[in-house]
Amino acid sequence: MCINEDIRLKEVRVVTDGGEQLGVMSSEAALSKAYAQGLDLVLIAPTANPPVCRITDYGKFRYERDKREKEAKKKQQVVNVKEVQLSCTIDTHDFNTKANNAIRFLKGGDKVRVVLSFKGRQMAHTDVGVEIVKRFIELCSEYGSADKAPVLDGRRLSVTISPLKK
Repeated sequence: MCINEDIRLKEVRVVTDGGEQLGVMSSEAALSKAYAQGLDLVLIAPTANPPVCRITDYGKFRYERDKREKEAKKKQQVVNVKEVQLSCTIDTHDFNTKANNAIRFLKGGDKVRVVLSFKGRQMAHTDVGVEIVKRFIELCSEYGSADKAPVLDGRRLSVTISPLKK
C-alpha cells in the first residue's frame, strides 16, 4: 500500500474520507491538499484508470482495514477432509465401525474421502469394490451425500462425501 511520497504517478483520482470526489489531479497537487488538511494520501485502487487515492488518516485507515479482515477471517469456515480406508475383504463389524467414524466426521462438519484399495487379483472384481463403496455411501446418506459417483484411479476407488446442510 502506497502512501504520501511513495505515490509516484502523474495523475490520480482523489476521493475524500467522506466519499466526496475531488476529481483527477496530479499526485503533487493531491498530496498538498492532503497535507493542508493534516491527513495522508493513500493509494486504494492502483489498477483503476486513473488510479484512485483517498485523503484520510492512514493510522485510522489501516485500523479499519485490519478490523474488516479479522471479521472476514472469523466468518470463514474451515472444512477438513478426513479419509476412511476400506478393502474388498472388509468384515461387517469393521465396515460398521468405519461407517460410524465417517458419520461422526460428517456430524462435525468435515468432508469424508472414502478410499477402497484393490490388491493383486482383486482388480478383476472391481464391481465388488463399487458395491462396498455404494453401501458405505448409503449408510452415511442421513448425514452426508456423495459429491459424485465413485472414481477408479489406478488401484484405488475413491469418493468424497460432503456433510448435509443443517
